[in-house]
Amino acid sequence: MYPLLNAIDIPEDLRKLERDQLPQLADELRAFLVESVSKTGGHLSSNLGTVELTIALHYIYNTPDDRLVWDVGHQTYAHKILTGRRAAMSGLRMAHGISGFPKRSESPYDTFGTGHASTSISAALGMAVAAQLAGKDNRSVAIIGDGAMTGGMAFEALNNAGAMDANLLVILNDNDMSISRPVGALNNYLAKLMSGRFYAAMRRGSEKVLKGMPPVLEFAKRAEEHFKGMVIPGTMFEEFGFNYIGPIDGHDLDVLVETLGNIRQLQGPQFLHIVTQKGKGYALAEEDCVLYHGVGKFDPDHGITAKPSATVSYTQVFGDWLCDMAAQDERLVGITPAMCEGSGMVEFAEKFPGRYFDVGIAEQHALTFAAGLACDGSKPVVAIYSTFLQRAYDQLIHDIAIQKLPVVLAIDRGGLVGADGATHAGSFDLSYLRSIPNLTVMAPADENECRQMLSTAFSLDTPSAVRYPRGTGPGVAIQKNLQTLPVGKGEVRRAGTKVAILAFGSMLAPALQAAAILDATVANMRFVKPLDEELVLKLAREHALLVTVEENTVQGGAGSAVAECLARHGIHVPVLHLGLPDEFLEQGDPVQMLADCGLDAPGIVRSVQESAAR
Repeated sequence: MYPLLNAIDIPEDLRKLERDQLPQLADELRAFLVESVSKTGGHLSSNLGTVELTIALHYIYNTPDDRLVWDVGHQTYAHKILTGRRAAMSGLRMAHGISGFPKRSESPYDTFGTGHASTSISAALGMAVAAQLAGKDNRSVAIIGDGAMTGGMAFEALNNAGAMDANLLVILNDNDMSISRPVGALNNYLAKLMSGRFYAAMRRGSEKVLKGMPPVLEFAKRAEEHFKGMVIPGTMFEEFGFNYIGPIDGHDLDVLVETLGNIRQLQGPQFLHIVTQKGKGYALAEEDCVLYHGVGKFDPDHGITAKPSATVSYTQVFGDWLCDMAAQDERLVGITPAMCEGSGMVEFAEKFPGRYFDVGIAEQHALTFAAGLACDGSKPVVAIYSTFLQRAYDQLIHDIAIQKLPVVLAIDRGGLVGADGATHAGSFDLSYLRSIPNLTVMAPADENECRQMLSTAFSLDTPSAVRYPRGTGPGVAIQKNLQTLPVGKGEVRRAGTKVAILAFGSMLAPALQAAAILDATVANMRFVKPLDEELVLKLAREHALLVTVEENTVQGGAGSAVAECLARHGIHVPVLHLGLPDEFLEQGDPVQMLADCGLDAPGIVRSVQESAAR
């Protein structure tokens, strides 16, 4: 079925093909991608869009000696297939299988591990400089999507790279037509011309000749920029110090191969602008690339079919609350760093377009922008994934918390995230949030409590965070009012003897199940900060063992807050801390991952019984 693809185990096999065979390989690779991802789930649209680019890069560059650094990394499935992992695609994003992102420990062709945006140029520049220092002639290539170009880190790297003489190529994969004008034969021709050695040599020679006549040299540069600016949007990148080439058709293998072949011979920082189509070659993904961005298992012939769900996800709870609160309070504004769909803000954006702000992949800016809004009377709500909030930690402290600004952080994907693995897990937020003064931190145990906590957070005049997990909760009925909770107060959900389990957030359900076997008391702590110290001390005095349970790393987490409280009051009682281990957990089924961490009901029972036996 795939005669060319099946003969390629490593890029050296690819480089043995004739150039006129490459389009057939692209067709086979694209068909294999659809077939494979339909069985495992994963990122589809973005990977279909980079098939030709991946082939051309491995065809021209001597990988892995030449370094390819993929930004975000969710467009590297074709790269994985061509670098010896075709058979391993059947275990994509599964436990003990290959990652959905580049991973250095997985393959020498994965030169840099990624999962967050805007890191590729910095990493590739480091590799290019390392090669320069070692006297090597290998090349470094950063492949970055136009969405990732909104991240400030990308521009910091461009600014630094343009001032160096390292052999770095930055490829802008413009896959939304958001930067360039339509690509045509003229642009393709200009790209070939400007990437050629004759053009580069002519340019360097003319600069040498004109150096003795600075006004003439300046005029020549201005004339060149003006000419190029009329037909291509490259002046900005030229100002950074790059030789800009493009835009070219990212699905035209002849143009890609010839242009990359020319660029491979050039010295110094180069910038290639290509235009691609997300979902290319699969009609359903072309029609709705957002729907097919991240998919579960599906029938390739019929596409994704919506399945009715009896339960509501925490993301949906947030989206519904946001619309209800916005209707009640005109001060509310919603902010997202390029995660409208994932954070549940689509309906809000449609109903309240004037109060909806997608700032792009710019988490640092998102938080300081929110701080500015709060300074002048708005009530900003920032919807952000836990793993991405890490990128704006300084802004949270410096711009929001120190100034006590009433910014609400709606933190999605707290805890384990299953198939997306370590780069996307929200394993650390309770630890890094509870150490910040002036910040209220809440963790809901169910869907209704999530809504109540969001209302509570919005009612405060100080910074607050509501942290909830991916997926659905236990299925508790949701009250549509905007009721608030008393700040810093937990509740006893079950009375028992000897053992008291202090559950934070999503761990309440398994704690209650375990307590039925152990005859233990269970407290729904609700607030990580301020901690309900009165309840902690009461439970400590009435029980022989306290057990803290959280879907967060044990180090510095909610359990640590309990231990600190006990030490501060001189209470000596054994405390068992259950949570995520001190390691980065790889991808897998989230239910099984929690069980492996001892955070399901049987695991809690086992840990308590083992502690009691010691």
